[in-house]
Amino acid sequence: MATRNSVFILMGVSGTGKSTIGNRLSEVLGIPFFDGDDYHPEANVQKMTSGVPLTDQDREGWLLRLNELAQAYKSKGAIIACSALKESYRQLLRQEMEEQLEFVHLEGSFELIKSRLENRKGHFMTSALLQSQFDTLETPKDAITVSIALSPEEIVTQVLNQISK
Repeated sequence: MATRNSVFILMGVSGTGKSTIGNRLSEVLGIPFFDGDDYHPEANVQKMTSGVPLTDQDREGWLLRLNELAQAYKSKGAIIACSALKESYRQLLRQEMEEQLEFVHLEGSFELIKSRLENRKGHFMTSALLQSQFDTLETPKDAITVSIALSPEEIVTQVLNQISK
């Protein structure tokens, strides 16, 4: 069971509110929030900006960097936003983390997320890449799962209710 000292990976396709929820959880839990997008190498950002989906090979180094970040905060706790779409990606993120890593899956319909992306400015992920993310997503079996149809406050409350205090 996750605790406030766990490292939480906020996962889901682009546009689910990982950064918004991550920042709010960070305030409530008193642990730092890191946006995984900030850890992408420039080549990955250029690909995504051009509308080209990343390959597993593109993601591997990025995921290993995020795992190193998680390990650095293993005893203190942290929140990291990362799409973590495939089980193999989640396995890379779990390395050396024992029971101190918890996934929080923010899920929503394609239509809802597409409308959010179309209204978002200044982000490299475009709504054109959304279908490829849905196609790639392997729904986790062992995650806290919360609907993004709820308000950010309701999402945070649901997450907090599912972790031990």
